Amino acid sequence: MANEKSYYMTQEGKDKLIEELEHLKTVKRPEVVERIKIARDFGDLSENSEYDAAKDEQAFVESRITQVENMIRNAEIIENNGGDQGVVTLGKTVVFQELPDGDEEEYTIVGSAEADPFEGKISNDSPIAKSLMGCKIDEEVKVPTPAGDMHVKIVEVK
Repeated sequence: MANEKSYYMTQEGKDKLIEELEHLKTVKRPEVVERIKIARDFGDLSENSEYDAAKDEQAFVESRITQVENMIRNAEIIENNGGDQGVVTLGKTVVFQELPDGDEEEYTIVGSAEADPFEGKISNDSPIAKSLMGCKIDEEVKVPTPAGDMHVKIVEVK
């Protein structure tokens, strides 16, 4: 495991993962253990769907704990110290305008660990972010999408 993947995230994103890990270990894990204990009391385990469901949930919880611990251990915090004003980089918020119709969209480019498009946070691995990274205000950029190329103009970088 010498070449483990780095997870780029903000300090806020890392704090949320630490919170989730604590919840999984102190709340979810004991709940699942209790469900398994109750399901065992139902009798024959070979035909016990409650037991099977509880064991499946236990596997999911343990897998998620391992995944979150790995993400925290390999976290690289994005420092948005204002360098390169006007240039799209990881951790910055970019406002762009779709061409030619003029619809504006705003996204913060974050690491994949904390990406949430519904909250305006897109992964640095997404096609939009990859196309915008390193570009400047007023630059026109071609973004490949499954429906064909989208042309955008960068309006603001914060």
